[in-house]
Amino acid sequence: MPRIAQAIVISLAFVATTGAQQAPARNVVIVTIDGLRWQEMFGGADSDYFQKDGKGEATAVERLYVRPTAEERRALLMPYMWNDVARSGQIFGDPSRRSRSHVTNGLWFSYPGYNEMLSGMADPRVDSNDKVPNPNVTVLEWLNTRPEFAGKVAAFGAWDRLPFILNVDRSGLPVGTGFTPVPSPKTVRQREINEMAKDLPPVWDYGTFDAPIVAAAVECLRVDKPRVMYVMLGEGDEWAHRSRYDLYLDATQRADRFVRRLWETLQSLPEYKGTTALLLTTDHGRGATTKDWTDHGRKVPAAESTWMAAIGAGVAPLGVRESVTVTSSQLAATIASLLGQDYSTASPKAAPALPGLGGNTR
Repeated sequence: MPRIAQAIVISLAFVATTGAQQAPARNVVIVTIDGLRWQEMFGGADSDYFQKDGKGEATAVERLYVRPTAEERRALLMPYMWNDVARSGQIFGDPSRRSRSHVTNGLWFSYPGYNEMLSGMADPRVDSNDKVPNPNVTVLEWLNTRPEFAGKVAAFGAWDRLPFILNVDRSGLPVGTGFTPVPSPKTVRQREINEMAKDLPPVWDYGTFDAPIVAAAVECLRVDKPRVMYVMLGEGDEWAHRSRYDLYLDATQRADRFVRRLWETLQSLPEYKGTTALLLTTDHGRGATTKDWTDHGRKVPAAESTWMAAIGAGVAPLGVRESVTVTSSQLAATIASLLGQDYSTASPKAAPALPGLGGNTR
């Protein structure tokens, strides 16, 4: 078949596939995995980053995660991402596919990254991780003002900056954080989750591990039935800052398992099965060498690069996207678009939705 004809056939197939998948989702769940590098996302564990034993041999942890090919390593590290999302959804940011995903805020650390993702644009006023209320109205806050979503938006994350990122004093959004994963417990199970969080070691000054946060999110789906939920996972970034590549990988594999748990819970509930989209991404990247991988920020240019993924209602099954560049700022409009909403009415400067998701087939 001539190349021009072949290109036309591929283009028509893309249009047909995206067109058939673009009915709005009824619900959207967003999960961010703080500081997960694209290098591990697309290539799995890297032997160069492991500490060796006294004889220079690979340790048990390295043998656990390392395999001959990138495809094997990444599937071992993140089996849900590569066995489910890659086959039934979309993944952006794989350099080997001439694809790029990146932040636009120029700062390459957490609060500016979360603001960019959730408000749809970078803002020079958001230039630190300080506990300062976000001056921007996030897409979560905006959706909560819409009649069909009012009181049906929830957020969970151990990091104690999350209430400020979502400006809870203004937005009124319920946010579970730190040692109180369930902000207003209604059931015995929810009270037990809060007690579990208090019983765990305070590994970070703001709270404990991600597990209670995920448990709270799962119980919220069962009890409160939100239409929009945001879950912030953060363990991997903490271990990376401590130069623990082994625990960074463990946290990554655990995050993948948490995402699977959320998705399986959604598919087990009639309110969500077949009508829910799941969006996955990170707030920033990290350094690209063994010397700077633990860090990010202005002095680490490689931390600009990220990744994004999606599966579920309104998401065409296009797999790992090729020859496309996306930005973190496109997440906010994507959330709204998947729900059949136009975020540009509230934030004209926000970036457009991701291509091939929701109503955007560009």
